[in-house]
Amino acid sequence: MEQAPVKGNAQSALTMATTGFFAGFAGLALFGPLVPRFTDLMHLSPVAAGLLAAIASLTGSILRIPFGALADRGGKRPFLALQGLALIGMVGLIFLLRQDYPNHLAGTYPILLVLGMLVGSGIATFSVGIAQVSYWFPKAKQGGPLGIYAGIGNLGSGIFSLLLPMAVVAFGMVRAYELWFVFLLVVAILYAIFMKDAPSFQLNAQGETVTLDRVQKFGQDTLPAGSACTALMEAAREPATWALVVLYFTSFGGFMALTSWLPTFWHSAYHSAVVAGGALTLIFSVTASLVRVPGGLLADRLSIRFALSVNVVIIVAGTLLMVLAPNQTSALIGALIVALGMGLQNAVVFKLVPWFVPNAVGGAAGWVGGLGAFGGFVLPPIMGAIAGHTHNYADALVVFWVLGVINWAVIVWLTRTAKSKVALAPDFPL
Repeated sequence: MEQAPVKGNAQSALTMATTGFFAGFAGLALFGPLVPRFTDLMHLSPVAAGLLAAIASLTGSILRIPFGALADRGGKRPFLALQGLALIGMVGLIFLLRQDYPNHLAGTYPILLVLGMLVGSGIATFSVGIAQVSYWFPKAKQGGPLGIYAGIGNLGSGIFSLLLPMAVVAFGMVRAYELWFVFLLVVAILYAIFMKDAPSFQLNAQGETVTLDRVQKFGQDTLPAGSACTALMEAAREPATWALVVLYFTSFGGFMALTSWLPTFWHSAYHSAVVAGGALTLIFSVTASLVRVPGGLLADRLSIRFALSVNVVIIVAGTLLMVLAPNQTSALIGALIVALGMGLQNAVVFKLVPWFVPNAVGGAAGWVGGLGAFGGFVLPPIMGAIAGHTHNYADALVVFWVLGVINWAVIVWLTRTAKSKVALAPDFPL
């Protein structure tokens, strides 16, 4: 009997998922680099400014949960749906700015928030792409590919934090967002043409009853739970899923929060120009993103006890330096230390998802990626409120000290839980 063909390969899937996520994650920088300008035009409070900077993270985090679970039935369609929502949001933003920028923005704040949520849908492609990449690669070799996917994809926000204000200076705000729309559209078209779902989904679509033995020769060694609800429920029943959510809330949610909040921090605390603030934010974002690549490779070799503990220490130490920094250079060094810890932790967390929740990777990716990334929406307004109360933007970073303590407790519990896994899987990375 002739076997059904499988199109594509792991490397091609990794390339297209990474490219699509890169474009979608750039939405994190939709307003953040220009918050000082919007604040001046609309007379925003620190809390309102923080909310505007973070609004894309709201849908970018919440939508990760259902769409990550949908990836357990094939990721291409949900990925394209999220790209479509982001494109609609960008069209609306361009139309609004053409009508009201710069002199009539005062009453448009709620509309900007809605449009920011639409564009933020692209950020949610993360959990879909994570599942796509995970199903194409065997569990023991996922650290490197997932590090590449997340590391390169995360660069989108940092690069656009610099490119957006530069484009605004060179071409004006409307044209800058028009160029962004063209970029999103081109990437969506390329993804639609070249992305292929993992072997099990292709074989299922061709009417074949898929077994693990059947797909292992293609490199896939886990099968999806089935429906989205099944994937979410199965992942939710595993307590380790919620431990990973806490860790990811701090590292990736914190990364998203700082990427959208730092331009305002540099401007308010050190009087940096908009473009300069974008450049400093880019340095932070690039560091945190690129370190996920070697971090993913290290995650294939290091014990989780050592890796997670050290990462939390690095994050807390970096924020401490930023709070106590006597000048901008010292604050930047502190930010880079934070970026190192967050990037390494991000890589480790998603390395652990297939080990702790092997039968519902997409569902677990949805919970961890969604609720974890929710920190990107929750933290900036809280940080803005602290800064507004103390009149010192550096003081806002104390939230990461509290999160550090919580993370330590979670790591202790997770390590004890992992010991029971070793009996079932001797190669578990304890």
